[in-house]
Formats: sequence, C-alpha cells, structure tokens
Amino acid sequence: MIKPEELQLARQWLHALRTELGKAVVGQAEAIEQMLVAVVASGHVLVEGVPGLGKTLLARALAQTLKLRYARVQFTPDLMPADVIGHSVLDDTGTGLGRLRVRQGPVFTNLLLADEINRAPAKTQSALLEAMQEYQATLEGETLPLPRPFIVMATQNPADTEGTYPLPEAQLDRFLLKIRIGYPTHDEEAAVVRLVTTERAGHELPLDALQPVLDDVHVMALQRLSGLVKADDRVIDYAVRVVRTTRQWPGIEVGAGPRGSLALVRAARAMALINGRDFITPDDVAAQARAVLRHRVTMSPDAQIEGRDIDDLLQAALESVEAPRL
Repeated sequence: MIKPEELQLARQWLHALRTELGKAVVGQAEAIEQMLVAVVASGHVLVEGVPGLGKTLLARALAQTLKLRYARVQFTPDLMPADVIGHSVLDDTGTGLGRLRVRQGPVFTNLLLADEINRAPAKTQSALLEAMQEYQATLEGETLPLPRPFIVMATQNPADTEGTYPLPEAQLDRFLLKIRIGYPTHDEEAAVVRLVTTERAGHELPLDALQPVLDDVHVMALQRLSGLVKADDRVIDYAVRVVRTTRQWPGIEVGAGPRGSLALVRAARAMALINGRDFITPDDVAAQARAVLRHRVTMSPDAQIEGRDIDDLLQAALESVEAPRL
C-alpha cells in the first residue's frame, strides 16, 4: 500500500522531471509522457521516427535529468555482439605473462541508446535479448548483473529501410512501448530553431540548461511504488479483453500475446502514479493501449495493401471493448 506522503512525493518528482525535460525537448509532449511511463514501469522503449526529430536529444536529456550513466551504440551492419556486450583483451604489463582481462561493453550502463537498431543483423540484435529480459549479460561464459535501473531506448527510421534487418517478434515483445515521434507543429519547429541556433555553433544539443532532478535511487523508488499501485480485477479484465480482441480483429493477422496484457497493466500502473493516483482506471489502460500494442501485432496483407495504419486498427479494436464502470 502506498502512503499518501509517498504518492505526493512521487508526483512532485515526476512533475519536476517533466518540467526539466521540457527545457530541452520542445513539444513532443506525448513522447515525453511515454518515456516517463517506461522509466516508472522499468520498461524498454522502441522509438520510431525520421531523422532529426529529437530521438537522441530525448535520450540524452533523460539521462542528464535523471543523473544516470548513459551509453550510445550506433548499430551498423558490421557491428558484432562483442561490441555491445564486451570482450576479453590481453593485458600484457611487459612481463611476458599476458593475462586476459574482461572489458565490459556499453550495455553495462543505466540508459542505453541503441541507435538505428534495425541496421544490425539478427545476431547482434539478439545480444540485447538477455539484457532486456533478464537484466544480465553473459560475458566470456560468466553471467554478470547489469546496473539498475537499466533501460534500453532503441530507435529506428521507418522511411529508409534499404539494408535494414527487421526486429524479430521475440525481440519486439521485449519493448514495453513503441513510441512514434512525428513532425512538430509550425510553432514548435520555430521554437526548436530559436533554442538550438541562438548563441550556439554547429549542431550542439541544448542540454547545458538541464539540471539533474532525480538519480538512480529515486528511479528505483518510483519503480517500487509503481508495483504497489492497485489494479481492480475489473480493470485487469478490461486490459486482457483489449489484448484478446487484437487476435481476431479484421485487418490484424497476428494479435498480441499474453505479454501484451502484462505490459498494458504495467504501463497503466505507471500512468496512474504519474497522475498522482494509487489505483489504475480504464482510462489509464486505454491511454497506453496503442503504444503497448502497436509493435506486438501484425497487419494482414490486405490491410497493408489498402494503406491502413496500425494505430487506426488498434483504436477501432479498443473502442469495441466495453470499459467497466468503477
């Protein structure tokens, strides 16, 4: 059970975090909110958008405001699993008795930005599977725990797909949310131009004004509180019915599995905590449904030929499910 003072403190922390992120990331309110959901729910996110929309900026701003260790890996066709997990090197001190020393890879961090994850082949992509699911990595036969909190933020470009390797369903399912970042409005774009170009040279990111507002201890406390948010059986039943509807909805060839139901309730719990509540509502479930499910379902060939959008299909499926009255 969450104490009232804990609930109030969590709300203050998250409000301060959202405000601080807004100093660097102009607009993109929905993307910021969903990143907060992922942080609170201890989940990984897949961010999709064309280049130049602030995906890297969002990751770096989040790491800086949370005072977390941050690492970035640019995924390319020649990237090897050892480049992500780590490898052994010969440590020769000049004695002639060289010893193998394990050098940990960039995955041993708190916030990992896997940039253009679909540029690397499946073997390298799968190097993240154990880390994302088990919060550990096997390096030279030894299983090592990852620092906590541990969040993977992966990006991919939906337009330039030549020479890419689509993520397999097993890996897509490990992401709690798939965030779509679209073009800003005219006013937002003008604000971005003013922020980035005024008294700045080159392509410097506007991160100098950001101050750390939370740290890893705060994040772990928020994640613990998120697990204590109450979920009424009727709301859980509603979340399950929403997910099961995707398995037989016209235009969707493959629906979401049980992990989709788990993710939907986890995201709803985080959303409730962000809003200062210790219980989830059907609205929390509905608000997170598209971000939780859009990467867990597959459109039918007919729907793809017709140019249907997966979000439209999911919204129609969601509206067909009757929400409980609490």
